[in-house]
Parts: sequence; C-alpha cells; structure tokens
Amino acid sequence: MQPKFGPAGSSDSFFAAGYKASVQMPGWLEKIGLDAFEYQCSKGVNVSEKTAVQIGQKAREHHISLSIHAPYYISLSSKDPEKRDNSIGYILKSARCARFMGAGRIVVHSGSCSGMTREHALELAKDTIRRALAALDAEGLGDITVCPETMGKINQLGTLEEVCELCRLDERLIPTIDFGHLNARTLGGVRGIADYEKLLNLVEDRLGADRLRVFHSHFSKIAYTAGGEKVHLTFADGGEYGPEFEPLAELIARKNLAPTIICESAGTQAEDALAMKRMVLHAKGEDL
Repeated sequence: MQPKFGPAGSSDSFFAAGYKASVQMPGWLEKIGLDAFEYQCSKGVNVSEKTAVQIGQKAREHHISLSIHAPYYISLSSKDPEKRDNSIGYILKSARCARFMGAGRIVVHSGSCSGMTREHALELAKDTIRRALAALDAEGLGDITVCPETMGKINQLGTLEEVCELCRLDERLIPTIDFGHLNARTLGGVRGIADYEKLLNLVEDRLGADRLRVFHSHFSKIAYTAGGEKVHLTFADGGEYGPEFEPLAELIARKNLAPTIICESAGTQAEDALAMKRMVLHAKGEDL
C-alpha cells in the first residue's frame, strides 16, 4: 500500500487546461501523476446521483481514490439539539453520495466550543458521532469511513487530541489530520521533524499503528492570526507561514505510512499535491 496524493476540488490549472466538469477530473489527475481526489460538498450535497455514479466510474477507470468533504456547516458539538440532529442528516446525505461515487471516506468538521467548556463540547460531539454511526449502519452505509478533522481556529473543537478521542469511539473512525490547521491553531507550532513525529506518535498511541498507517490528511500552508487560521496559501507564497512538508515526507517514508494526503492550497492544490508526492518518493529513493 502506497501513500495517495490529490487535490481538494478543482485547481486553477484544471480549468486552464480546458476542462470544466468534475467527471473529467479523474482522467486529468492520472495524466499528471496524482491518484486521489476529494470531492467538495462543503456547501451542501448537491451532486446528482447520475453525476456521482459517472465520477465514480471514471475514478475506477483511472485508479483515483475518492473521498468527500461533507458540508462545512456540520457541527457535532452544537448546543442546539436540532443542529446536531441536522448534522447527522448531512453526514448521512454525504455517505449516500459516497456510495454512488464509490468513495470510501467522508471528512467531517467537529464543531465549536463557543459558550461551553472544551470537555462539554467533546461530549456532545461524541454523542453525535455515536448516533451518526448508528444511522449509517441502519442504512447499510456502515462501511463508509467517517474522518473527523482537526480544525484551525483555537475556539473550534478539533485539536489532534480531541479528534483522536472522537475516533476512539469506533475502530472504523479515521482521523483527518490537517497539518496546516494544527500549525495555525498553535501559532506556528509545527516546525520540524520532531513536531511531526510527536503528532504521529500521539495518533499511534491513541488509535494504534493500523489507523496511523492509513490516516487521512489535509495539507496546505495557512496564514493565521492570534485566533488561529485566517486564509489558505500556496506553497509558493507561504512566506513566513508553514508548515513545510519535507519533514513529514521523511517520516512517511521512514515509517512506511500510506496516508491519503489531500492538498488544500489556494488554487494550486494539484501542483502542490504533486510536489508532495515527489518529496515522499524522493525520501524513499524512488521517482514519479
């Protein structure tokens, strides 16, 4: 099993090459050397069943691993019970779409800690995840992997420790480690190989080596303020903001990990995903 790399949504270069539709994405990604794609349902699951099936067919044809980013407005930890119930509905809708596409994973935001302790927010999120998994099982969608995501703002639920606590509820849950988010919420705390190794060791300690090996990931450079995440950047314009990918590439190679790494750079997500793939291959002594 090898690491997989690809973009979140459509990069500027996809459209510049004359492509327009998501169904064309798998063929283009294979052509440029990538092997993963995260379909964005961030503003709602609005793709038709027909289109989802077509994207899935093309992904299988071109050996592209698919995941789906569930709607941004999911809040596992909302104080409003109706919003938590609605979040379960959005997870279900995302999983149905994943089934049509043949996508194996859906990425889910954790929620906010506003107006409550982090401990209380985490308990609410755990309850929502438990009920969401039960709802997925009831619909025969229990094989779709839910991947709670680490978040970039300090007042959001979603430290790596909190995400691991959510994932401890069920062995099917896989963390989405967004290293840009973790760097932003720690105001630049992900600087080198020791920082990355500490994060990976935490996942292994809490969830075991098997889930560490296949973790889901988002990666981009992100500008931040005192409150955490501000805006996504590109590898070219990161400037003072990180994190840098090279130390993580070395660890992926050294530990023989096989994560799916989705690039969320601002417009250059395909190019930066390809750069990350090359870094890992270089660390392994291989070529693209």
